Amino acid sequence: MTHWKEILQKSIDTPAELARHFDFDCSALEAANASFPMRINPYYLGLIQSVKDPLWKQAVPDPTELLDSVCIPDPLDEENLSPVPNLVHKYPDRVLFLVASECAMYCRFCTRKRKVASSEMIITDKMIDDGIGYISKNPTVREVLISGGDPLILSDARLDSILGRLRGIPTVEVIRIGTRMPCTLPMRITKELVAVLKKHHPLYINTHFNHPRELTTEATAACSLLADSGIPLGCQTVLLKGVNDTPETLQKLFLGLLRMRVKPYYLFQGDLTRGTNHFRTHSSIGIQIMRQLIGTISGMAIPTLALDAPGGKGKIPLTPDYIISRGHQLIFHNYCGQTCSYPENGDPV
Repeated sequence: MTHWKEILQKSIDTPAELARHFDFDCSALEAANASFPMRINPYYLGLIQSVKDPLWKQAVPDPTELLDSVCIPDPLDEENLSPVPNLVHKYPDRVLFLVASECAMYCRFCTRKRKVASSEMIITDKMIDDGIGYISKNPTVREVLISGGDPLILSDARLDSILGRLRGIPTVEVIRIGTRMPCTLPMRITKELVAVLKKHHPLYINTHFNHPRELTTEATAACSLLADSGIPLGCQTVLLKGVNDTPETLQKLFLGLLRMRVKPYYLFQGDLTRGTNHFRTHSSIGIQIMRQLIGTISGMAIPTLALDAPGGKGKIPLTPDYIISRGHQLIFHNYCGQTCSYPENGDPV
């Protein structure tokens, strides 16, 4: 089997290279690629079936990225919520720790599109030291989410060092890793990597699949390695116009994830990241999709539809409205649209 690093080294990063595989006008993509770099590794390239298909749209630059006058570079205000570089402290009990600046593929909808793979995101040993130092001095931080870039692009030894130092902080109870590697380069999930990760339990992984065609044999094998090591797996999907914004597509995705032992965790409304406005749906689309899914498939397969509020205000659940009225009786609709009641006990709070 080809080593994952060799696969990564053969990635396509220019429209001209991509034009050797597909028939399209590569000159139309050059300006977008200059502003927001492209990287498509051979594995994910092999999943793309045609120009403008759902996987192409996630991976390939689009001229509309440069026409975005609505969105902003840092919609979640991460820079202003960073007490030290590359560490975001938004919630009282947990922090986001960015430890890698690259990914196996540069997704066109990325929240950190402003900085990933650019000179805006340089991560040094000192920055890692400063981040770990900040966490150790703040005992209210009980959970650390490691992200980037993609943390799993780091070597096993580098990951082991960072995880070990975090696990050595008595007040850190839980470590989470956010990675798209099981989707974009599943060969990265090796027995050696899993042996490193399982040393640092309790450890959770949130991965990221957006379309059923990403649920390949290779992705299934990668998730099985992780699940067999006792690592709980969740999936954070983004609702993307023209990619997965139908109940049929998401139902197939969520049920497929369950078969892979990955719990659908969040379905995110698109962030206001500059260069991604063409992916954003009206919020009513996601709410209506959830209404069609809830009750028709297992609750295990239902994620929380959420919007990460602009300005770093946190995640807000967006749920279908089933409640008709409140009083001595709670009157509501069920998933079939039938009117139901529930007798209340006591006064409302």
